[in-house]
Amino acid sequence: MIFMLLLCVTGLPLLFHHEIDELLHESVEAAEVAPGTPKANLDLVVKNGMASSPGEALHFLVWDRDDPNVIFLSVGKSITSPPQDNHLIRVDAHTGSFLDKPDFRTKFTYIMLKLHTDMYADLPGKLFLGLMGILMVVAIISGYVLYAPSMRKLDFGTVRNKRSRAILWLDVHNLVGIVTAVWLLVVGFTGVLNTWADLVIKFWQFDQLSEMVGPSRDKPVPQSIVPVQSAVDTAIAKLPDMIPSFVAYPGTLFTSKTHYAIFMRGNTPVTSRLLQPVLIDAASGTFTDTRKMPWYVSTLLLSQPLHFGDYGGLPLRIIWAILDVLTILVLVTGIYLWVVRRRAYRRYARRVTLNTSPAE
Repeated sequence: MIFMLLLCVTGLPLLFHHEIDELLHESVEAAEVAPGTPKANLDLVVKNGMASSPGEALHFLVWDRDDPNVIFLSVGKSITSPPQDNHLIRVDAHTGSFLDKPDFRTKFTYIMLKLHTDMYADLPGKLFLGLMGILMVVAIISGYVLYAPSMRKLDFGTVRNKRSRAILWLDVHNLVGIVTAVWLLVVGFTGVLNTWADLVIKFWQFDQLSEMVGPSRDKPVPQSIVPVQSAVDTAIAKLPDMIPSFVAYPGTLFTSKTHYAIFMRGNTPVTSRLLQPVLIDAASGTFTDTRKMPWYVSTLLLSQPLHFGDYGGLPLRIIWAILDVLTILVLVTGIYLWVVRRRAYRRYARRVTLNTSPAE
């Protein structure tokens, strides 16, 4: 319950991370443009953005989902440096001009995200929180089983406010718990899936990506690569009904040493969360392969926005926040009832000890 309380408290501000970041942190705004204004050439975007980080390596080019006027460049010390150590560069998607280099690690929402996802313990922290999530799911199911027998003599929703404080909080705990149980099961299960994200990506690399790359998997990173705009244009031509979400440069996490991977997404609220990689030979610019993501990756991708209520915009996130607050109430009352029961048991054990003679 304590770890679930941590997740609920840290997850609450993450529902409104975009609004909180705008309130707490200033950033350079992209230029106002008329609807339909064409985007800048991606090679210009990369050139202007990377000018602020000479000697470093571009890992990913990402179209900002929240602001279509902004493109992010994720940059590392070298092409082999860990992506979690990357810093971000913001570039205007229409003019191609450099905007800023936000220090996202100092943001309140980033601190909440790290506490929520791995408690600053990386993969071991994620797996541990996943285990806590599984135990929570078991606790919810057991609560379902116990609720009906415990309430068989009472009407649904009864709160006995004229009894002891412990009875009052027990009824509040049971009522709020049974009302939020289905939502908590969904959020708990999707949260567990998200803790397995690193393992899922590793398995995808071993399973599907290795097949797509084929015999070029052991080749070194080419000395010169085709312009990224050309690679993206080739991917769009192959999947004209989809739009690019991000580009992984050769030698980075989501591709091989010899390929661009352009990850395309759909246009609807659901399909926009599903990705399909298009591999482009980085040396020649020719199309290599594209495949739909396997079921286990698609399940992960769909679970992430469901976990944070991102499918329905602000109204759904407000509903998620209300349910989150109610869950915090369930957890706090559960901890209180556990402490009260432990104290009562210790008092009872002490009385039994004092009233029992040595001969007995």
